[in-house]
Amino acid sequence: MELPEGKMAGTPNLETISTRQGRIAELAQRMPGTALKTLAHHMDLSWLHEAWRLTRHRGAPGVDGLTADDYEVNLMSNLTTLLDRAKTGLYQAPPVRRVHIPKGEGKVRPIGIPTIEDKVLQRAVVMLLEPVYEQDFYPFSYGFRPGKSAHDALEALDKVLYERGGGWVLEVDIQAFFDSLDHEKLRELLSQRVVDGVVLRLIGKWLNAGVLEGGVMHRSVQGTPQGGVISPLLANIFLHEVVDTWWVRDVKPRMQGQADLIRYADDFVMVFTSEADARRIQEVLPKRMARYGLTLHPEKTRLIPFGRPRPDGSSPRPGSFDFLGFTHYWGKSRRGFWVPQRKTAASRFRRGLKAIGSWLRFNRHKPVEWQAKGLGLKLRGHMGYYGMQGNSRQISRFHHAVRRLWRYWLDRRSQRARMTWDKFTRLLGAYPLPPAVLAPRWRTTPAKP
Repeated sequence: MELPEGKMAGTPNLETISTRQGRIAELAQRMPGTALKTLAHHMDLSWLHEAWRLTRHRGAPGVDGLTADDYEVNLMSNLTTLLDRAKTGLYQAPPVRRVHIPKGEGKVRPIGIPTIEDKVLQRAVVMLLEPVYEQDFYPFSYGFRPGKSAHDALEALDKVLYERGGGWVLEVDIQAFFDSLDHEKLRELLSQRVVDGVVLRLIGKWLNAGVLEGGVMHRSVQGTPQGGVISPLLANIFLHEVVDTWWVRDVKPRMQGQADLIRYADDFVMVFTSEADARRIQEVLPKRMARYGLTLHPEKTRLIPFGRPRPDGSSPRPGSFDFLGFTHYWGKSRRGFWVPQRKTAASRFRRGLKAIGSWLRFNRHKPVEWQAKGLGLKLRGHMGYYGMQGNSRQISRFHHAVRRLWRYWLDRRSQRARMTWDKFTRLLGAYPLPPAVLAPRWRTTPAKP
């Protein structure tokens, strides 16, 4: 590859990489349903360097103890060696280091921490596969895709509920999806679209790498590579066949009424205007999942009557359901019309407060200015996701609860110098927290500074 004048050898040419990805996408679009044989030749040193740039560098080290700063000392040499091992088959995927983090309500969530080399190489493979599968994925799939977000999925759901007048909502929960994805069936699905030996060999090594926890190695024939950036893409490839293609090919043509699917990774809801259609799919969906080794949660998968209430109040009160951290329900607009609304789900509200409370307890003796900056970041993160239109009341409640928690733990710093509310109010004047506002995308009027 020729580099522009003045450009160091081995550094990324972003225009060239995006052009190559465009060629991959064009080829995949021109040959739908055809297995592509040559993808790995696009992956050169410049490609790996761009993968390095896109990789998160602040994460904890993997089983080798190597940090991103360590790896960057001899970056180009390390990437050259990595590329050679990947292309020749000498690359050995190390096990993923597993740790547990609090999930809320007394539960913990296991997460995997790959090595920095694994992160870079997985990102490079994602850069190869994304242009292929983006030609196949349906527009109602929103999870972990370029240019799509959870907010886009929520807006799409809101539009469907409003235009259809609600109906019957099938809330679906797959039990431990990322831990139960069948490797053999995933390989079969991958081979329908990609038969490049280098790519498939690397994915196979990541699937077989195993997990290291407490010095003990665990291997399984199920699950995606824990913590790996390739896991969401593999999950989408799997569910594209299990759910999306089945929905378009077999379900919708047989529906008596209108039916819509909104999916974000393994979280999805189905909206039906016909109760008979909804109950038919509720009956056959577990069988469809079982064909691919998946199981639906018996309590969290449920059918909810969600029709728009009649103005005279004669219709039964509709239920509510949770999707992507929000509880969805019917409420009245300012003009008095029934419209679909959403608010922060109670479990997410409690989990967020518990996490902040634990952080404050652990850091209660840190300087107040330091605490204020940390709380500001956490509040902005919470408001950035949950600060959607119509959720201002819950945002204000959360903001108020955080202030109470902060005062409580400041008060626990000393038995002598108590933190009264008057004293805390003066402290907030010196170290203000960000105001309780909706995220910029959802503000109808500019927020006050």
